Amino acid sequence: MPQKTSILTINRYTDRVLDGKAIERGEARELFSTDGDDVYHLFLSAYAIRKKFRGKRVELCAIANARSGACSEDCAFCAQSSWHKTEIPAYPLLAVQEVYRRAKRAQEIGAGYFCIVTSGRCIEDSKDFQKICQMISRIRSDLEISVDASLGELTVDQAKALKSAGLRRYNHNLEAARSLFPKICTTHTYTDRLRTIENVKAAGLELCCGGIIGMGESVDQRLEFLFDLKELEPHCIPVNFLTPVPGTRLEKQKPLVPLALLKTVAICRFLFPKQEIKICGGREANLGSLQPLLFLAGADSIIIGDYLTTKGNPAQTDLQMIRDLGLVYS
Repeated sequence: MPQKTSILTINRYTDRVLDGKAIERGEARELFSTDGDDVYHLFLSAYAIRKKFRGKRVELCAIANARSGACSEDCAFCAQSSWHKTEIPAYPLLAVQEVYRRAKRAQEIGAGYFCIVTSGRCIEDSKDFQKICQMISRIRSDLEISVDASLGELTVDQAKALKSAGLRRYNHNLEAARSLFPKICTTHTYTDRLRTIENVKAAGLELCCGGIIGMGESVDQRLEFLFDLKELEPHCIPVNFLTPVPGTRLEKQKPLVPLALLKTVAICRFLFPKQEIKICGGREANLGSLQPLLFLAGADSIIIGDYLTTKGNPAQTDLQMIRDLGLVYS
């Protein structure tokens, strides 16, 4: 077992990051050994890094489940997989006007980003793909909100078409460390995910890429995942906390304690001082009353409103939390 990390060590690594330099994997591993009251010092150090490079603004992103369920992939965590027996609704691609209505509502509650999400490995039907391009164009022509999408695997030509329609950012997560991935999904590979990420970057779209914490990974696998992300240089890192869904393969996975999740967020900030770190699914269920500590631990972005298949906090609750912390949002 590694020795407990001292406050002096945390301070040394904090100063290095604040000076624009990186910490190495072994040093990040040391930070994971932070324990006891020193964890709060780690949080404050991550906040200092976040404040210098990202300021006091919290980015808000709302998402729309534009096509739900019946997914061919067997991802162990996913309620929308056809391999699992869950009670989530399944429906085809929503109408353009309905997605526009949701985007308008997202803008009205203060979100700066709106993400169109579809279940499935990819968009196979060309008519559906054109419909999604119409959604993006409709939103961008009438609203100020930025549009993101998460549609599964993409070719370079599809990525370019989405960009031409007005898409700013594309989400395609690694989900987990390469060494853990075969236990999480068998119907596609880690390399398949990297191929789409390469296509997104080649098309000139901003990359939103992260994963899920708490799927049974070791600390070393968590570091493997974070350092693989560093190589991809994403603009935004979405961090999800596993909420075990009855009927999925991970339904009996024991949740991590809140402070362990917050520690991971803080170390993420050490590794990604300038990127947007967005806390997504699972924060309500996993953190409960400790949700405000996310921002003191270095996060600067959240999903506001409901998620794909689960409910989120009421929007006004999250907005009040941000205001109470003396932060601003957009």
